[in-house]
Amino acid sequence: MLNNILGIPAHPLIIHVAVVFIPLLCLGAVVYALVPRFRSKIGWAVTALAVISPIAAWFAKASGENLRDRLVAAGFSPEILDKVNQHQSYGDRTWWFTLALGVVTLVLLFMTSGSRRAPQHVPVGVTLAISVVVIALAVATAIYVFLTGDSGAHAVWEGAVP
Repeated sequence: MLNNILGIPAHPLIIHVAVVFIPLLCLGAVVYALVPRFRSKIGWAVTALAVISPIAAWFAKASGENLRDRLVAAGFSPEILDKVNQHQSYGDRTWWFTLALGVVTLVLLFMTSGSRRAPQHVPVGVTLAISVVVIALAVATAIYVFLTGDSGAHAVWEGAVP
């Protein structure tokens, strides 16, 4: 599963979904948390991103694990595998931060939705606290997306192009 797509390793293709949607979730969640007047305009998009982004991160992680296993089986050098392991470590953290950001963002969306199912008259302090958590998770997630991508690029391209 998640090994090849049309004869090409799946991981480099799948990561593009995560690379697009996770930063959009970070941005959308922060705007939603900080600018209440935009909530009605972007709520649907942030909801979709909060669901899609963790799924994309999981597929990127799973396909990366499969690619790493193939590199080990092919006998790649310890130097390259060390870089891949560092990249995988960042990718694992990216998955967890993305999942946490998605869940907490969905909680914020629900609390501020005005739905009959949502709690009525939520104290401002609760909404503010959840917003602070969303912003902190968005920053951490964005940092790990960068670290993951940067370490992956170095693992692939370092020494390959003069």
